[in-house]
Amino acid sequence: MNNFLFVAAENDAIARCKAGGMGDVVRDVPRQIAGRGDKVHVVVPSYSRLHTNASFKAHLNFQLRGEIYKAELYEVQPKKEFENIYHYVIHHPEIQAGDIAHIYHNDLTEPYFTDAVKFFIFCAGVAEAIKSGAFGKLNVAHLHDWHSSLVLFLRRFHPAYEVLKSIRFVYTIHNLAIQGIRPFSGSYSSVENWFPELQLNYEELQDPRYHDCINLMAIGIRFADAVQTVSPSYKEDILKPSAPPEFIGGEGLEEDLKQADKEGRLFGILNGANYSNINTAEKGILFRQCIRRLFRWLQEEKKDYKAHYLAHTGEKLTRFQQDKPDFICTSIARLTEQKFYFFREDPTLLPKLIAKLTETNGIFILLGTGAPEYEAIFRAASYEHKNFIFINAQSESIIDMLYQESNLYLMPSLFEPCGISQMLAMRNGQPCLVHHTGGLKDTVIHRKTGFSFTGDTLEEKIADFVRVFSETVDLFFNDKKEWKKISANAKKQKFTWEKSVDDYYKYLYALDVKE
Repeated sequence: MNNFLFVAAENDAIARCKAGGMGDVVRDVPRQIAGRGDKVHVVVPSYSRLHTNASFKAHLNFQLRGEIYKAELYEVQPKKEFENIYHYVIHHPEIQAGDIAHIYHNDLTEPYFTDAVKFFIFCAGVAEAIKSGAFGKLNVAHLHDWHSSLVLFLRRFHPAYEVLKSIRFVYTIHNLAIQGIRPFSGSYSSVENWFPELQLNYEELQDPRYHDCINLMAIGIRFADAVQTVSPSYKEDILKPSAPPEFIGGEGLEEDLKQADKEGRLFGILNGANYSNINTAEKGILFRQCIRRLFRWLQEEKKDYKAHYLAHTGEKLTRFQQDKPDFICTSIARLTEQKFYFFREDPTLLPKLIAKLTETNGIFILLGTGAPEYEAIFRAASYEHKNFIFINAQSESIIDMLYQESNLYLMPSLFEPCGISQMLAMRNGQPCLVHHTGGLKDTVIHRKTGFSFTGDTLEEKIADFVRVFSETVDLFFNDKKEWKKISANAKKQKFTWEKSVDDYYKYLYALDVKE
């Protein structure tokens, strides 16, 4: 039996510990590994909340900032029990909940300042837990994004953690654009402040653009035994330099990635999706459920500032509950530059899509929260357009209904490492209209399993988006046979974790695939 450790910022196998797709991966991959007869331990930060009502396992004492830090390891109850999977959190008072999904901090003046502090402490706690044998003798440690890469830094430079060198370390890049760049010195959240006793090789650690800074994403790429991108096409994208906004590639780390590729350490393996025990929602009550949720949100003190907007949205939904639209397109995403850049860059884009929907008694429902500037753009648009409904909140029940009851899913990401939303929509036989980039290229085939737009310049991409959207809506109304064929093809696609984890064992873990 092989023994694995997963280290990440998110884990959707436990309650209230997900902000994005990483949480899904850290939930699903251990289930595949355990199903093959191996053992998996999964550890995330407690964020000063997840250790409540958990089982205390161990005290973790380690040196930071020239003093002894005392943290605690707890085993937590998962949402669903699986044999040979164990879930843990590390608690320390300085590992605080953030303002993004109660996980990440959004430090506008000095990016990563607060997150770096909590993940420095978390990773030191993980290294100490491994050293003390809290997870048993490990064969493979699988790290996810920059939040966990400091474990590799400690493995490389800290004499107290020599034991980590006997373990195979794998590093997954979920989003290369978020890199965890911090100064070497001169800040509370600098490397020298937290590890003053270490003798460092600054050339091995420095950001290729900012030589007075460490790049924690680069640390994962440079020091891991194997590096994974979450789709084959995203791997090809990030080996090339970025040329924003037309192309988002290696984001300054393309030379590090090329070196990893040259050394045979870089692999593009597509994420999977779950095709069993799928949540289903009651059909035909989408608008009623949205109104019900709006009334709940109106009662929440923290949403008082949105009260007028929520009431306005409820009024629109009531109208559509009475007079059903003939076409529904939806989008479910965090409101970020990655997901909605085209809408911010061209203020005429959304009105053009809405105009096409108006011709056909169609509506566009967007559900999400995120960057304040994007929330403001879509709230203003909702006041302006009768058939644009912006649900500026989160609700699993509404999300499940949108995946089930919509006709078309929009995913116009500027770049996309893999994407899970398009897989979930296709799983329900809902065609997607996507930007032909990254993992979206690997999952959606134009006019076969969905629709895609492209172009060489930003203007060409936006123009093609509008054109393809218009043609897609026309196809729905004018060629039902072709639409049903594309919908059926979408539903037939199976991006299974079984196949992906076969590749994990072969390429990342360097272990025999278990039948």
